[in-house]
Amino acid sequence: MTGKETLKRTDPTEESEKPALKKQSTEDLFHESHQDTTATEFSLFGIENPLLDISAVVKPELLTKYKLKSNDAILADDSHKPIYAELVADYKVDYVAGGAAQNTLRGAQWLLPAKSTVYVGAVGKDANADRLRDAAAADGLRTEYHIDADLATGVCGVLITGHERSLVTDLQAANSYKIDHLQSKKIWDLVLNAKTFYVGGYFLTVSPDSANLLAKHAAEHNKVFAMNLSAPFIPQFFKAPLDALAPYWDILFGNEAEALAYSESHDLKITDVKEIAIHLSKLPKENSKRTRTVVITQGREPTIVVVDGVATEYPVVLVEESKIVDTNGAGDAFTGGYLAGFVQGKSIDECVRAGQYVASVVIQQNGPTYPKGKCEFAFKQ
Repeated sequence: MTGKETLKRTDPTEESEKPALKKQSTEDLFHESHQDTTATEFSLFGIENPLLDISAVVKPELLTKYKLKSNDAILADDSHKPIYAELVADYKVDYVAGGAAQNTLRGAQWLLPAKSTVYVGAVGKDANADRLRDAAAADGLRTEYHIDADLATGVCGVLITGHERSLVTDLQAANSYKIDHLQSKKIWDLVLNAKTFYVGGYFLTVSPDSANLLAKHAAEHNKVFAMNLSAPFIPQFFKAPLDALAPYWDILFGNEAEALAYSESHDLKITDVKEIAIHLSKLPKENSKRTRTVVITQGREPTIVVVDGVATEYPVVLVEESKIVDTNGAGDAFTGGYLAGFVQGKSIDECVRAGQYVASVVIQQNGPTYPKGKCEFAFKQ
């Protein structure tokens, strides 16, 4: 292992009274729970809330017109609705297949063989849905969207001024996903085929019953259920659906702010991020055949990985400040790289290395985008 390990503290007198057991490393625990996650097309299945990112370098006056702030993110109200058409009419725009989990799946696909990933969510029946499909397809991601003809496709305006971003999101159809779509034969066949499931935390605001259905399927069939806390407000305000899924977590991702929000909302009285991650790894688990891995990123600080109470810190390979363009989507990118390693049976060291690599590339781009062409990253054998 690389990094510094923190082991569970035990009373030495208690240990001496127990039969001697073979000591298992973090990697041993990882590989025990890492069986049969490879070798089928579309083996990585993701679900959440798809958004079409409409990105453009704009004049500061546009922010003033719509009373927006730089380096801010808001949900659009009626006064903001005209901004999307104005962006397209007056500026050179780029379309990106957005939404946190879709960003992650695109990042994973960037490192994976063709036809490895499939993503599900809800869109409208409009031109933006077509743009969203095309943008995802350009990154090699298969999409199987539920179509809500009564709502427009969700969009996020990304207004760039210098190195600053202002995000204006109109969720629309992204908020309308129904479990009926997941249970339809076409989509459920994809579920039956998949070996690893990834659910973004934002999905708990839309269809927690769908997330639970996937979680239970994974546990019953010894597949992998991975989830992301996604934002501090998820453990704060969607505590019940989050806790309902906790027993099914085989892999849990988050960042330090989300970990601290979880600790506060659950009254853990813990402020050390590593200790919170250890606590999360020890929560009751439905599928005892797999160990739980908790992965917490901390920006420029070391990434924390905990497997069954054993914590390891991985220093971040820093990018020169002058090369950083946009940190938006770095966490999604890290998760994509990590999952790409995981579904190929790579070690934790390699999963983290892949995650940090993909994140380092993304922060040198405008928005959560991945370079076209062959990825230069190579997993070690």
